[in-house]
Amino acid sequence: MVHAHRDRIYMRMDIILQLSQRGELNQSQLMSSCRLNNVQHKPIIDELVEKGLIIRFEEPWGEQNRIIKYKVSEKGREIAKKIFEPYELLFPRSEDKK
Repeated sequence: MVHAHRDRIYMRMDIILQLSQRGELNQSQLMSSCRLNNVQHKPIIDELVEKGLIIRFEEPWGEQNRIIKYKVSEKGREIAKKIFEPYELLFPRSEDKK
């Protein structure tokens, strides 16, 4: 049996493209939409924040809680437009491979 495996570059690309297309997402929504595990793949999100490709911010949620949200930065948007989108057009990933 062959298991599908995604390289870390595709994980980064998926995160930036999801945020570019959908705007702001909380951490759970972002991880779910990119099909990533919150515990295993959180370092990838932290790395993208450190490099200035995505922005992490907090919003109030209820009386005393806050929710973490992410959005793509201008730098991340430029990379998505100039590199990731053309790359996906040239080398599309086949979703039906298993």
